[in-house]
Amino acid sequence: MKPEQVNKAAIATFVVFAINGLAFASWAARIPAVTRVLGLNPGEMGAVLLTGAAGSVLALPVAGTIVGRIGTASTSRLGGSLAAIGALVISMALLVTSVPIIVVGLFLFGVGIGLWDVSQNIEGAEVERHLGRTVMPRFHAGFSGGAFVGALLGAGMSSLNLSLSLHLTVIAVFVTVVLLVATRYYLPERDLHTGHAEGVRLDTPARVKPAPSAWRELRTVLVGLVVLGAALTEGAANDWIAKATVDGLHSSESVGAVMFAAFVASMTIFRFIGGRYIDRFGRVPVLYASLGAALVGLVVFVFGPNIWIAGLGAILWGAGAALGFPMGMSAAADDPQRAAARVSVVSTIGYVAFLAGPPLLGFLGDHLTIRVALLAVGAAIVASLLTAPAAKPLPAVRAELGGLSSGGSM
Repeated sequence: MKPEQVNKAAIATFVVFAINGLAFASWAARIPAVTRVLGLNPGEMGAVLLTGAAGSVLALPVAGTIVGRIGTASTSRLGGSLAAIGALVISMALLVTSVPIIVVGLFLFGVGIGLWDVSQNIEGAEVERHLGRTVMPRFHAGFSGGAFVGALLGAGMSSLNLSLSLHLTVIAVFVTVVLLVATRYYLPERDLHTGHAEGVRLDTPARVKPAPSAWRELRTVLVGLVVLGAALTEGAANDWIAKATVDGLHSSESVGAVMFAAFVASMTIFRFIGGRYIDRFGRVPVLYASLGAALVGLVVFVFGPNIWIAGLGAILWGAGAALGFPMGMSAAADDPQRAAARVSVVSTIGYVAFLAGPPLLGFLGDHLTIRVALLAVGAAIVASLLTAPAAKPLPAVRAELGGLSSGGSM
């Protein structure tokens, strides 16, 4: 594989992650406005959000198999197209104030995001392996950076009282065009029928191996549990930090969107610089530090008496949430021959928390206020701290877990 080809693939992967974040944040940053337009309370909005989570959770377990059949580029395009269609349906639902239609749109959006996410992480792991250094956090920084831009757009449009429907429609068209162009520069796909490849994918035959077998691997499941806490830490902020700021600190919707942007900006910065610390200190020590910071930041945000202290908590929360998810994806893809299956499993476990957890927090918010309900995330962070050693690079984990896995050779 020529270095310039790998570099182009790295840039393309970064762009795909970034527009994924832009698409997601364009929705997440305006959840308070959607709640107001539809006249829903936190519990009812939580139920609406749960439909998007259901779409992703249904798509994630089969995403690895789909990647094996049609490749990462085609799966990314398929997922992005479904997400764009979902966004257009959501736009229509807001124009007619229809909850049933928005449920359909969110379901399609969730399915698309699920397929898109697994495929981009598999591609990112492949690029990381060819580069020979930790770059997965930077790809996830692309997601965070895109989300930051999406959050700022949301804040600006909210303060100007511009139409959310128009906002989502423009984003859907933009994301689709960029995705179709960027995926042309992914690494060459392996020919699944002849076993030959353009480039270097001759050494990744297990891209086509069905993902369900990876569910029987102990190490893969433990890595999934690490990602579960990290994903809930990030997902809870994505869905509820703006709303918690508006309700708990009696702020405007634009201030809530800025709080979300502060969280995302902090997460983005630490994802850009985190790779060097992972290479220097190792995954597990960095995981301990990251998850600990997330826990402290969460508590400060919840109990902060004013917008400034809560904002400091949000920044620390974002810094702590930065590296857990990308390190989990890298750990799942340590063995390139099982990357697709394992990334699919770990993504599924993580996204159950990332997507289903925040709506459940909405139900808690009906009884405790959404700001206090966020403390439930702390329990998941503690669970991730306990399972963090599973994220050690594969040779070290093999020495410790050896024959404990029922899923065969690791």
